[in-house]
Amino acid sequence: MPYIRTTTNVSVSDDAASRIREQLGDAIQLIPGKSERWLMLAMEGDKKMYFAGSDEPLAMAEVSLFGSADGNCYNKLTGKITEILSDVLSIPANRIYVRYSETEYWGWNGENF
Repeated sequence: MPYIRTTTNVSVSDDAASRIREQLGDAIQLIPGKSERWLMLAMEGDKKMYFAGSDEPLAMAEVSLFGSADGNCYNKLTGKITEILSDVLSIPANRIYVRYSETEYWGWNGENF
């Protein structure tokens, strides 16, 4: 039940969104027990965003997760998300933030897991 929301100030073409979707679908497996089968993604491009006072290309990836994972797994996923966004959207790694949220309650299909 992971959800990854990526917000950026660069344009995200349909091709780029598709490439990101595919690669994040593989990357989520770095978290034990998680797979693309339950992965929900949102991609928002062309947003007014600033980092360190500059509007040069940047991105914020927010990863929400049902349950929890080991910090080492998060570290690996951060590296992969950064690599994907840097490669596909040409955003420098030092202008990408990744934030994690864990929750013990997650609803789906009218019920909670």
